[in-house]
Amino acid sequence: MEFTNALSIATPELIVVIGAMVLLLVGAYGGDKARPAISLLSGLVLIGAAVASATGPLGQAFMGAFVNDSLAVFAKVAIYLASAVAILLGHGWMIRNNQARFEYPILILLAAAGMSMMASAGDLISLYVGIELQSLALYVLAAFNRDDAKGSEAGLKYFVLGALSSGLLLYGASLIYGFAGSMAFDDIAAAAAGAHGTSLIFGLVFLLCGLAFKISAAPFHMWTPDVYEGAPTPAVAFFAAAPKLAALVLIARTLGEGFHVIEDQWRQVILALAVLSFCVGAFGGLMQKNIQRLLAYSSIANMGYALLAIAAGTTVGVKAMLVFMVLYMVDVTGFFACLLALSRGGRPITQISDLAGLKQDRPGTAIVLTMLSLSVLGMPPFAGFWAKVYVFGAAIQGGLWIFAALGLAASVVAAFYYLRLIKLMWFDPSPGLTDPAPRDAQWVAYAAAAFSFPLVLFALGWLDGFAGTAARALGLG
Repeated sequence: MEFTNALSIATPELIVVIGAMVLLLVGAYGGDKARPAISLLSGLVLIGAAVASATGPLGQAFMGAFVNDSLAVFAKVAIYLASAVAILLGHGWMIRNNQARFEYPILILLAAAGMSMMASAGDLISLYVGIELQSLALYVLAAFNRDDAKGSEAGLKYFVLGALSSGLLLYGASLIYGFAGSMAFDDIAAAAAGAHGTSLIFGLVFLLCGLAFKISAAPFHMWTPDVYEGAPTPAVAFFAAAPKLAALVLIARTLGEGFHVIEDQWRQVILALAVLSFCVGAFGGLMQKNIQRLLAYSSIANMGYALLAIAAGTTVGVKAMLVFMVLYMVDVTGFFACLLALSRGGRPITQISDLAGLKQDRPGTAIVLTMLSLSVLGMPPFAGFWAKVYVFGAAIQGGLWIFAALGLAASVVAAFYYLRLIKLMWFDPSPGLTDPAPRDAQWVAYAAAAFSFPLVLFALGWLDGFAGTAARALGLG
């Protein structure tokens, strides 16, 4: 009976993993001819998993190693839907660039399974298993274009630095286990309440360093610009969205359930990561000429804002992080969809200067990119503005008003490179006509822009309610 209950709690993960294994066999026998069917079925598997997660039972399974609470459900639904959009964007892009292979959607499924495990991790072992399952799939996606030198370099850098971060994480976990005598977050919290050991603090610092790599927080961001530039664009669109949410939820759960009694200790580390991230992201982006490298630095800065919300150490802070990440995921996915919809002479647009004069032959795409740029920089009344209101409000409520002011200043600096994009599109002469836009990427971009404004005004109350329920699952103040 207990095993049956565990399986029912883990139904979404079983749907994704079994679906990936079955589709892998289909691809092995059918080859690339089966790719359209595999892409379609992969999307349906993810939608089915999202429905199962939203309607399934809550509880713990496998002796507390797997936790399915409202926080996990919120994260999983967002992860599965973002992964389905990544498959949609990748399907058309692979065909247009003669890279259509059936492995792409299967790798997305395996990464989604790992992210789902991260959202439900109840101890250090399940934490590590989820991270590695996600990471191994992402390493392959980064090097998916085997004939491209930059793609191979991106995959190699991601793998080598990812292995280093895994070593840091495991070393930290071993120190924590040596102190607490258990891997479970509840037992770690009980041990930490009794005495504040040096090994626990050092272990937590190493653990956070390993997790910071997964969200490309500074100073563990060194892989991000090269991977964003070299990896296939639809894969980068995936990297920038769902994996970041999964890692941030994992950080919030780990700190909220396992280390809440030493909040004063870990808050210093999180604040240092946050300040470094939004400063490196803001100033580093000023020098970029490649669009995807620019978005990499933008991602680094935005992870700093999300960490600032977690540093508040409250339910309001976790809610702010969840709202921020969902709105950011929509914006960044729409941004990459615009890039996938743009090419000139059969070659993708990669340089910032290539956007010059876009409004002349692609006014619709220019409007969408303008809306998304204004949203990401936090201009009212777009979605990004409300996202930052949540984050800075949670930080101020938690007494971190100095750090909120630093984040606001960094956001003003970062506004320069978004405004530069807008200026290029609307006021500079065009170097030539762009190619007709593929409909899949175009419609995703239009949907993201519509959500950034005005649909966000209608969705924000609903999102606030669900995020609040999810954040209360951690039982913070």
